[in-house]
Amino acid sequence: MGSWGYKALESDEGLDVVDFLQDYIQNHLHSNHLKLPEIVTVMKDRGFFGENFDDIDFFFDNSAMALAELYVMYLDNGKLYDAEDEFGKVNSFTADEESLKFILRCLTDIRDEVPDADGMREIVELRRDSESWTEWKSNLEFLIHRFEQEIASLSQ
Repeated sequence: MGSWGYKALESDEGLDVVDFLQDYIQNHLHSNHLKLPEIVTVMKDRGFFGENFDDIDFFFDNSAMALAELYVMYLDNGKLYDAEDEFGKVNSFTADEESLKFILRCLTDIRDEVPDADGMREIVELRRDSESWTEWKSNLEFLIHRFEQEIASLSQ
């Protein structure tokens, strides 16, 4: 795991998500509008997520956290990652309940330490042994809370 911070976007795997999203925007964005359901579907097709929730992998977990961080970044700042390059083309980023619940399930499975086939979930094991465990765990709780809020706002 190449990581230089506590956020998923501060890791090599997080930058894979950033690179994917830049490519997606460059090749698929026609109206300057990102849709989380479409992004989740394409990310599943490209191997960023498992076939189902029983497919547990460090990369899948980190991908979910990085995508959640990007979505929350847009909600909070009205822009993605670095608003230059491809990201500057995005002027809206929407989600539906299903895509929000998918990411929320990924995040809560990490928080609840749902084990992989070998025992302890790798992302939790690696982060627990790092100096940034407390910050990482707080970031995960923050993301979960924000996704819960977004889901609740859709049903109002």
